[in-house]
Amino acid sequence: MALNYVWISFFLIAFVVALFKLIFLGDVEIFQRIITGTFDSAKVAAEISLGLIGLMAFWLGIMKIGEKGGMVQLFAKAVGPFFHKLFPEIPKNHPALGSILMNFSANMLGLDNAATPLGLKAMKELQELNPDKETATNAQIMFLVLNASSLTLIPISIMAYRKEAGAADPADVFIPILIATFFSTIVGLITVAIYQKINLFNKIVLAYLGGISLFIGGLLFYFNTLPQEEISTISKVGGNVTLFAIIVSFIALAMYRKVNVYENFIDGAKEGFEVAIKIIPYLVGILVAVGVFREAGVMDYLVQGVSSVVAWFGADTRFVEALPVAFMKPLSGSGARGLMVELMNANGADDFASRVASVIQGSTETTFYVLAVYFGSVAIKKTRHALPCALLAELAGVIAAIIVAYIFFG
Repeated sequence: MALNYVWISFFLIAFVVALFKLIFLGDVEIFQRIITGTFDSAKVAAEISLGLIGLMAFWLGIMKIGEKGGMVQLFAKAVGPFFHKLFPEIPKNHPALGSILMNFSANMLGLDNAATPLGLKAMKELQELNPDKETATNAQIMFLVLNASSLTLIPISIMAYRKEAGAADPADVFIPILIATFFSTIVGLITVAIYQKINLFNKIVLAYLGGISLFIGGLLFYFNTLPQEEISTISKVGGNVTLFAIIVSFIALAMYRKVNVYENFIDGAKEGFEVAIKIIPYLVGILVAVGVFREAGVMDYLVQGVSSVVAWFGADTRFVEALPVAFMKPLSGSGARGLMVELMNANGADDFASRVASVIQGSTETTFYVLAVYFGSVAIKKTRHALPCALLAELAGVIAAIIVAYIFFG
């Protein structure tokens, strides 16, 4: 229901703002821009969905090999005790646990193209356990919120954009992004746990979370000792070597167990094609609503309002220029990226607001896109507490990004 009201509000607010601009500001082209924006957004949504077909077909084919060969089950056993506490609805050693782990791993490595198909595979497997096919289960919500909390270890794309914009040290946002995204993930986990009455103080949960924290801390310490060029090289090589090693290991184990690798790949690829097609109407609905909201100028008014409030309290307003990225990110990843690049081009990559924008971009996720794609792939209509929990994680990421940016660059 929450997503339903949000979707409606995008159109109603945009209409009221556009009508105000037409009548009182004499902007006779405002409705033309909005209608053109709906056409453009619908086209982009279809292009994104069609562009996913190849990725979905390949990665779900690989996952099918992993399932039949037993590698996914091995992954599931490795994280079984921890995931069983976070996802008590999922039976032990269920393939969904392995798919969830693979999705999280791809996200952490910054491999978005691999993460989405793996996540959709996990959502499909979770849907098989769902007694009410139109209502999101607790496990689906926990998975989606953690996915949308954007836990990223290697923000290579942001460092690349900063380098192109002429940053003196493109990797100086690396540690701030890691810290901010860690907070967004923890807030997302705690929020969902409260809704679902999950005990996070269980010794198994604390042990796994402590291990993850130590691992992230170790990476932070290690990367902090390296020059930017080495960080970029290790990030690119390490991430892609890991990904290809996973593919080869899936195939190798399936061969060892005498599984028909190619036939299973084709079966999985067919599923990927079907999932990509299912996504189209959900993605069109979300992106058109976002486009209308943006073209009406509502985003600009939000930024101006926040700036006025911050100035009224006498607080520093240097971060306000980065807020369009924060407002845009839940709605459109490409839109937020464009705003970040535009800000760096206008102010310079090493400007404080540009750095804040970079940290926000790396520690937040396209929440509405994720909800539309993941829930749309399994035709979930009732999202329950997924949206508020995901948005709280998003807000935590933004606040942490601003605070951390002041600590590191203030």
